[in-house]
Amino acid sequence: MKMNEYQLKLIQEQFKTLKDKSDFYSRKFENIDLEKIQTEEDFTKLPFTWKGDLRDAYPLGLQAVPEEEVVRIHSSSGTTGTPVIIPYTRKDVEDWAVMFERCYRTAGLTDLDRVHVTPGYGLWTAGIGFQAGAERLGAMVVPMGPGNTNKQLQMMMDMKSTVLCATSSYALLLAEEIAKRGIGDKIALKKGVIGSERWGEKMRKRIASELGVQLYDIYGLTEIYGPGIGISCDEDCGMHYWDDYLYFEIVDPKTGEILPEGEIGELVITTLKKQGAPLIRYRTHDLTRFLPGECKCGCKYPRIDTILGRTDDMVKVKGVNIFPSQIDELLTKIEGASSEYQVMIDHMEGKDLLTLFVEQEDGYNSAALEENLKEAFKNAIGIAAIIKVVGMGDLPRSEKKTARIFDNRY
Repeated sequence: MKMNEYQLKLIQEQFKTLKDKSDFYSRKFENIDLEKIQTEEDFTKLPFTWKGDLRDAYPLGLQAVPEEEVVRIHSSSGTTGTPVIIPYTRKDVEDWAVMFERCYRTAGLTDLDRVHVTPGYGLWTAGIGFQAGAERLGAMVVPMGPGNTNKQLQMMMDMKSTVLCATSSYALLLAEEIAKRGIGDKIALKKGVIGSERWGEKMRKRIASELGVQLYDIYGLTEIYGPGIGISCDEDCGMHYWDDYLYFEIVDPKTGEILPEGEIGELVITTLKKQGAPLIRYRTHDLTRFLPGECKCGCKYPRIDTILGRTDDMVKVKGVNIFPSQIDELLTKIEGASSEYQVMIDHMEGKDLLTLFVEQEDGYNSAALEENLKEAFKNAIGIAAIIKVVGMGDLPRSEKKTARIFDNRY
């Protein structure tokens, strides 16, 4: 997507004082004259920022404003390595709420909605982001946070929540519990705003059907404000993102070269207005592409495709690169296969073994389903797999993100 004059102006304004404000960028751009960044082409020659850079800056090396201007910090939700700490100014917090309100309006929410927030609060950006956007919209927030499914469902019924905010994993868990308890007629949900993890089409259809809601993908990451920087619309054709706050690039994950519009690559984000911790050319590891043209919904903001996977989600087995998205797509085509699966990769007797566990929908023959899956996996992925069909609900559910691939070789 071409950089427009407004975006270039904001970047140039930021560059005038960036080195003086930030020790991090003073070192990163030590031998670069930022005043010479006059075009999009000049900008694309700047080095990328990586997650490792942010970890090296722990705890507050990214801070680009005086101490008295920082009103909050958030931290990435990753469970390994040094955490990433992102400081926020009052303006950062306000801008984030503005973007989140746009997301809700794009999804058709109004001040009459009751927004049931299940993502976590605290250092994680999710819960408080969902809440701030809803409050700015004027909707009623039911700030549940994660866990305690009994209480979640009780409050959902008593408060007549109309919108569920959740990870896809927890939305599925709630949908299954509602069906199991036979309380669907007491649930008033109309929409689901779902984020934090990539999910397949079969899982989407299950959640939408079992909850009786229209679903919207919301996008974001802690390093770039948090969730709320992009969302799908009623046309369900990609996600609109707010290009007056953010500049997006799509690059080849291996070479870093800018890819033509429409080609799938790694999303790179530059913040245009962030004060506490501006990020320049940050590599997200998320795989997507730009969608050309204007959306039929009438929204003028540009679109990227729904996140297709992550560069660091890939595993290599017997010389073949495998992404979770490939398995999601495979399961969509197999009758009797649920959306829920797990992959176990082991190394035994000198060779790699991949076992795919898949939940079976009711009314299907297990042996026939295993044979179908075995053939489909070999055709789609290119290697043989051991297929294990299990009952519905046998695989673990999560209140946060569900781990699907377990590599036991290392």
